[in-house]
Amino acid sequence: MSRNDICDFLIHFTKGVDLADACETLSKIVHEGTLQGNGRSIRGGYPCICFSEAPLASIQNGLINPDCYSKYSPFGIMIKKEWLFQHGGRPVIYEPDIEFQALPDSHKWRHVRYEPPMIDFSWEREWRIKCDSLQFDMESASIVAPNQFWANHLIQLHDDDQECEVIQYGQILGDTLAQLCCDPFKWNIITLESASCGSSS
Repeated sequence: MSRNDICDFLIHFTKGVDLADACETLSKIVHEGTLQGNGRSIRGGYPCICFSEAPLASIQNGLINPDCYSKYSPFGIMIKKEWLFQHGGRPVIYEPDIEFQALPDSHKWRHVRYEPPMIDFSWEREWRIKCDSLQFDMESASIVAPNQFWANHLIQLHDDDQECEVIQYGQILGDTLAQLCCDPFKWNIITLESASCGSSS
């Protein structure tokens, strides 16, 4: 029998001041095919990219804590867990802050402070990979959006960007050749609204 609390995928959720801003951020990430590491919220300042292994069926309202709070938007990049593991990704180590120094230097980037009930981020079910940047493609990743409206908006942002590029290329190559440079949207988009236990398998 399958377990609905276990998932074969990890999601890097984006941030933004609102949904439109977060959607635009995700669109730029997809266009570049790269996630950027950051160490601002990680003890030791190690540059990392963070993911959640929370199954899609359990986060249909986004990655929120028990008080329905989240610093993340419901937009993200979903990566195969095995793929990230092969590239060096690992689950974090939830532990009291005093135990940080007991970790070998090779593992300190995985430390997350855990001192319940006051400090508990285990609801994030976090994984990390220590790197400055991580490239991904359509073979290793999918896009996560809150619903079909925003999925369509992501596609429209891509089409608008392609239209601008065709206009620019057209000034050099001519309209016929410029149209050949147009790249249709090919990414797989999964919406949290329609997520089910089998949608991420």
